[in-house]
Amino acid sequence: MITSRLISTSCLTCICASSAALAQAQPAGPGQEEGRSATAQTAGAILPAPEQRFEGKIGRTLAQSDPPKYAPLPKPPAGAPNVLVIITDDVGFGATTPFGGPVPTPTFEALAHDGLRYNRFHTTALCAPTRASLLTGRNPHRVGFGAITEMGTGYPGYTTILPKSAATVGEVLRQHGYGTAWFGKNHNTPEWEQSAAGPFDRWPNGLGFDYFYGFMGGATSLWNPSLFENQLPLARGNFPPGYHLERDMADHAIEWVRMQGISAPGRPFFMLYAPGTSHSPHHAPADWISRFKGQFDQGWDKMREQILARQIAAGVVPAGTKLTPRPASIPAWDTLGPDERRLYARMMETYAGALSYADHQIGRVIETLRSSGQLENTLVIYIQGDNGGSGEGGLNGSTNDIAAINGMRPDLPTMLGQIDKLGGPELYNNYPVGWAWAMNAPFQWTKQVASHLGGTRNGLVVSWPARIKAHGEVRTQFHHVADIVPTIYEAVGITPPEQVDGVTQMPLDGISMAYSFGQANAPDRRHEQIFELQGNAGLYRDGWFLSSTPTRAPWDFAGPGGLPTDNGWELYNLSEDFSQSRNLAAQEPARLKSMIEQFWADAKSGDILPLDNRSFARWSSRNRPTLLAGETRFTYQPTSRPITGPGFPDLAGRSWRAEADIALAKGIRAEGTLVMNGSRYGGWSLYMTGGRPTFLYKASDSPGDILRLQGPALPAGKHRISVAVTDNGQGKPGDAVLHVDGVTVGQGPIKRTIPAIVRGGGAIGRSFDTLDGSFTAPFAFNGQLDNVTIEVAPD
Repeated sequence: MITSRLISTSCLTCICASSAALAQAQPAGPGQEEGRSATAQTAGAILPAPEQRFEGKIGRTLAQSDPPKYAPLPKPPAGAPNVLVIITDDVGFGATTPFGGPVPTPTFEALAHDGLRYNRFHTTALCAPTRASLLTGRNPHRVGFGAITEMGTGYPGYTTILPKSAATVGEVLRQHGYGTAWFGKNHNTPEWEQSAAGPFDRWPNGLGFDYFYGFMGGATSLWNPSLFENQLPLARGNFPPGYHLERDMADHAIEWVRMQGISAPGRPFFMLYAPGTSHSPHHAPADWISRFKGQFDQGWDKMREQILARQIAAGVVPAGTKLTPRPASIPAWDTLGPDERRLYARMMETYAGALSYADHQIGRVIETLRSSGQLENTLVIYIQGDNGGSGEGGLNGSTNDIAAINGMRPDLPTMLGQIDKLGGPELYNNYPVGWAWAMNAPFQWTKQVASHLGGTRNGLVVSWPARIKAHGEVRTQFHHVADIVPTIYEAVGITPPEQVDGVTQMPLDGISMAYSFGQANAPDRRHEQIFELQGNAGLYRDGWFLSSTPTRAPWDFAGPGGLPTDNGWELYNLSEDFSQSRNLAAQEPARLKSMIEQFWADAKSGDILPLDNRSFARWSSRNRPTLLAGETRFTYQPTSRPITGPGFPDLAGRSWRAEADIALAKGIRAEGTLVMNGSRYGGWSLYMTGGRPTFLYKASDSPGDILRLQGPALPAGKHRISVAVTDNGQGKPGDAVLHVDGVTVGQGPIKRTIPAIVRGGGAIGRSFDTLDGSFTAPFAFNGQLDNVTIEVAPD
């Protein structure tokens, strides 16, 4: 069982300087950046890790030797603040209350009231690229993250390998004396390095974070998550009743903050807090979902109109902003049948419950800082979404997003039968694209579309009571997620290092946003920014935005789409058209031509070429390096921990055979898992139940996609149980044969094999999840399991 014990203390020492001390900082002098103190200009060198090198005389005795002297520990600049960066997942610009949305987020709202809202802040349209830029202060392609780790290709801009020449903000602050921690999602470790064998230099601990508690990859179940503490995978399936990852994560963050105050009083900290919410699955406690009953019955068309009205009233968009029209591919709410409306409204209620609940847990972390006196000098950067709302749920939503990515979307009757389970552990649910489009109001498109603001415009709140005196104001300067790192460096009082650990650093692409803290109308300091993702391209230049016309809907996983040159380009004057609603390409041919030329030039110099529009077609892990390369036979012994990431062979789209050697004692009915790959959302398991060997294969929740084979009860003694699966690839039909001691005891057809993704890792001798609810995890085998062998056909 994973638990969190909150350590209380009545004398936590405030680790930050007061606002009065900051106010005494020296004014900017000649040659200094505006808003940067003199200390900031002289504290830029990275201090080496303390290393004892005695330079004095050493004799035979102490009397004949010089006195010893230890190297000093790294020390942050005087008055340096704590830094807390919060980044949620898949939240549209118009989703939350501070930006006119329907989802109450009191913590986000309170910080906005005490600080600033930025209404022209941009991400990259996808999670891992945004987070790479957030960590390094560089454009994502320049640090190898033009794609998520599951879609890396090996081209310079798409390796998904963070280079040593782009040290993270965590590493830089750690070497300047900060305590550092990362909680939640990590989607920036190369896919092939995520097993227990590492290497670990690109895990959070190797990227400058003293402590990591979270999950690897794009998403996980919040009821039964795949968790790591530092580099150790934690056992799953034995969480206490009512467990939820968002609460657990807040518990661990609070405990870490309190232990920092006890163990290193006076030392500032840097925390990256990255909830999995609201990426699918939308998991939330039932009582939080019920709070929103009936609040979305009006549908996405009316909701979008209501959001814009609130945005204008709140001043987060200019008066006169126009709603962009609903795409023809998204149905009007009024054309839906009553069952569809009931289901889709409940899906949105579930999303709202999940996002509001996550914000509540963040509030507990903020309250810990407030009650300990640390919030005053804590720079809080709260990014609401690493991209726009996700359209990956498709036109009808999904109750199993893993199956949907594998091309097996559940039909309406199946989802209606599951409506009361939405948000619970049995489903991996996502809402329909209509809600994503509404939550991105007033912009066009959704996540994955870097050419349009629906994919890249996200709400940002910055709070720092000791420094930011404006309360509740809106900032309109154009900024990008790469700007967060230089903002932190200026706030802390350090300059970007030229070298880290002996490696020369590439220049930052971001600029500090600190100039806008005290100047609402300060002129923009960022004049250009390039965007690209899966062939969708954009370029911002001094108020104008060049956009390629998308050729593939983000919810269409099958087709590769086209390139920017296929459908042409659009041009928008964002200085006069906040919502990117009026295409001026025909009226501005010279500007259009100039910006297209600049895009291709910047794409070449910024490691964006070659453009790759294949999307999920490049998902397979076998397209990238692996420690298992060339191996076709694997032998395992029982383990109490899951086999994570690439530690278990990728069987999707391949024929394979699994074999278990067991021994059964007399008088004991055999129960428990022998080997499992996947989770309740898809995969397979070979196990014993009622003394009978059983094989279960599950491609989706549809009864036709589930195959169960079962043999007779086995007597005491040694047995060899095996299953052979014939997989013809691309989700085509296959078959399975179950053997006991060389004799066929079961055989049957597989309607559709899993073509691409089996998520959940492997398990030997126990299960960390259940495929069909027929047992409770961990379902440990009660006999003797000598070994499990898996053989796979060559690609």
